[in-house]
Amino acid sequence: MGIRYYAYAFDSEQTERALSDPLTVIGSDPFADVLGLERGFTDGFTAFRQSLPERDLLYLDKAWSCLQRLTAPPVAGDRARPAYRMFEGHVTYLDNGFTWRPWLRALPPDEVALVASDMEKIGDHDIEAGLDGFHPSQMLEAEVAYATQFLHRARNFVQAVASEGRGFAYMIG
Repeated sequence: MGIRYYAYAFDSEQTERALSDPLTVIGSDPFADVLGLERGFTDGFTAFRQSLPERDLLYLDKAWSCLQRLTAPPVAGDRARPAYRMFEGHVTYLDNGFTWRPWLRALPPDEVALVASDMEKIGDHDIEAGLDGFHPSQMLEAEVAYATQFLHRARNFVQAVASEGRGFAYMIG
């Protein structure tokens, strides 16, 4: 399965609750939400359409790690760019790596506006530069295309959330 990224938008009046416990706004079964399945789904079929509108749910699959590298401080100890707040975090591995505890964070509307503004400054060309050196050259082209697709989704999501004065909570796990 792997570690995946899910973000759920929330209305501004939910900010205090989301900041104190991001799970109050994150769906109980995010993967089911992404695939358009009922929570606790174990058998059957799906049309692979999110059960929530794109303005409310962002799924970045495993591309979050590429976007995290892209927005992270270039040198340890440097200040991170605002967009990094959207991708920062790592799971905590337990049981010798067989299970993990997800990373959770909520961003209030004022931070979302800063993230959205910074995301506008990240171009497709930045992805290739950000991934160069992490993958063999034959994998780079496919990885760049994958990351670019999810960068556009992330940018659209955060811009829509910011334009509506909303916040979002995300889970890496």
